[in-house]
Amino acid sequence: MMVHRRAATAVALLLGAGAMLSIDVNPHGGVGFVSAARAQIIRNLIARLRGETLPAGIVKSNGRIEATQVDVSSKYPGRLSEVTVEEGSNVTKGQVIAKITSPEYEAQLRAAKADVQKANDALAAAEAEIASRQSALEFAKSDFERGQELMKTGFITKQTFEQRKRNYDSAIAAVKSFTSQRDQALSHIANSEAEVDRIGSIIEDLTLVSPRLGRVQYQLARAGEVVAAGAPIVTVLDLTDVYMTIFLPAADAGRLAVGDEARVILDPVPDYVVPATVSFVAADAQFTPKTVETTDERAKLMFRIKLKIDPEVLQQFYTRVKTGVRGLGFVRTKADVQWPDELQVKLPKPPETKAPDATAPEAAAPASQAPDSKATETKSPDAK
Repeated sequence: MMVHRRAATAVALLLGAGAMLSIDVNPHGGVGFVSAARAQIIRNLIARLRGETLPAGIVKSNGRIEATQVDVSSKYPGRLSEVTVEEGSNVTKGQVIAKITSPEYEAQLRAAKADVQKANDALAAAEAEIASRQSALEFAKSDFERGQELMKTGFITKQTFEQRKRNYDSAIAAVKSFTSQRDQALSHIANSEAEVDRIGSIIEDLTLVSPRLGRVQYQLARAGEVVAAGAPIVTVLDLTDVYMTIFLPAADAGRLAVGDEARVILDPVPDYVVPATVSFVAADAQFTPKTVETTDERAKLMFRIKLKIDPEVLQQFYTRVKTGVRGLGFVRTKADVQWPDELQVKLPKPPETKAPDATAPEAAAPASQAPDSKATETKSPDAK
């Protein structure tokens, strides 16, 4: 008898469109009544989720919430000295996530700096020699010029004059030689400093930072482990780029344009309607995945559509954003069709903690704001 009562209750709640009162069975086996208004709300909700009350020009499809994933990896091998985040941690752009130690690169940096110092010493020695040889050149030049005058009057022999000429030529060659050594030292300094910069940049890259504002989805390595070049350390979800992927037939997808308004209703919170926009319409049809559509719908070729959730909403509900949540996506195939009342934007009261400003990478934690004292839900401007 109890089984029949529960079956009658389910039928009354789901199908009793004309009934003023619906039977309910409480956990203790007693029979109660659900008001007609409450029963109507339930019927409207079921009808909305089934798409039975959608006006012409609005179509729906089920999908799930996804976000852009970024793997934070090291460009170079080494040992993880520390990982400063865990799975579920909120991170800001530029925040330090992990550090890798590499004694090999540190030793190379010390050697490169020593090479720079050696090149500077060679430059100083070459410049000192140039100064000394320049003085000797000036003396040899003046001695040679005096010899030219004395040769005209016959006061010196030709042998002495030729000796002075050889001294002058040797002084010129010595200055040129040490000038070349100075140029080589300058070139060596430039090369050594470039090597210092290169190794320094490698060591700087061993400190891994978050490339985006988001949340750590996976921690793939722990402190003390040796990682290879390119091995991911953590996976970060970009919570400023959240979207739902749905699939529509060509007749509906062909009427959509990037930037069109859309709505998202999530299964865990069916009372709320999240604003979104069409951010992508696939150019080629495909078979929809098994987890997205029913068997009959999978037999058709469909077009993949991405519905990007409003970034302002993501900022307000930053701490509540989760991926993998399933729900329904609604789009308009006719621009002049108004959203019905049940698809007007309706959001819960924003939490106190919101997303940090993405333009301020120095922010290490989400900013805290006082709760809004206005209405506990917001609606779009075209709400009735």
